Amino acid sequence: MLSRRQVVLAFGAGVVVSPHSNGQQKTNAVPRIGVLLSTSSVRLEPLRRGLRELGYVEGKNISLEFRAAEGNIDRLPVLAIELVNLGVAVIVTAGSTAIRAARGATTTIPIVFAGTGDPVSNGFVASLAKPGGNTTGLSMMTTETSAKHLEFLREYLPKLSKVALLGNTNSSTHDAILEKVRSTSQRMGIAVVPFDVHNSDDVERSISAMRMQAIRAMIVASDAFLFSAGRQIAELALKYRLPAISPFMNFAEFGGLMSHGNDLADLWRRSAAYVDKILKGANPADLPVEQPTKFELVINLKTANEIGIKIPQSLLLRADKVIE
Repeated sequence: MLSRRQVVLAFGAGVVVSPHSNGQQKTNAVPRIGVLLSTSSVRLEPLRRGLRELGYVEGKNISLEFRAAEGNIDRLPVLAIELVNLGVAVIVTAGSTAIRAARGATTTIPIVFAGTGDPVSNGFVASLAKPGGNTTGLSMMTTETSAKHLEFLREYLPKLSKVALLGNTNSSTHDAILEKVRSTSQRMGIAVVPFDVHNSDDVERSISAMRMQAIRAMIVASDAFLFSAGRQIAELALKYRLPAISPFMNFAEFGGLMSHGNDLADLWRRSAAYVDKILKGANPADLPVEQPTKFELVINLKTANEIGIKIPQSLLLRADKVIE
């Protein structure tokens, strides 16, 4: 259901919306695939590669229509409506906010998510085995990953007694992540201090405050905004000499100490298989949600040296990539 404000925005954008529109009025010789993103910084070559591996060639037997909110998540519902009115055959997206926007725009066009924390508790699917409805895709297990991050931090900071959790309370997985990290931290004798951020100013204030509160390490929660703010978070963590770990692979590339999480490129590549099955007639209601199969650990050794952290050799040997 769209709010009055979103409908007004949609008409202002030149989008014609029917409450019963399913986006299928237009017939195209080449099927259009809509891609809805919170930010255009998402690397979509893996999706294209996955489609090519399945015999799809852009401009020949498939076309891609991209819409990105560039971090302004309020735009997502309008962008989703635009894709629906283009007559796309499938919408591919990722992250709970974007998935929710796509589901609000259509109940009939198949939606494939290339990653979300908990699709069942979010109400996107009835179950992993039998999704029901028009939505299916790949899950990310973000709560378990965040707890693992605390274990990594303790491994190279054995005297760690207080850790920050940088999160976004607007995220549907925030409470579950916080609860999991806290339950893990209690067993380890570590206090967890949550910081709630919604914009770049919040990020600046929060990371500055961490050092003032004698917090010695930071966990970045999984969230679309925190992904888009990854460079800023990494640079501030380096500025304040704060060891930090994020579930997003590019965090370490931006200068953060460590990244550990799902191989997002692999998730986007695998989402192409869902698109292929749906274009060939499969019902998304019957396509089981897949769990992640690849996790990557990236360590920025240059950052470790700069902030005076010694990474144990045992941890370096487990890393999939070390940045020197």
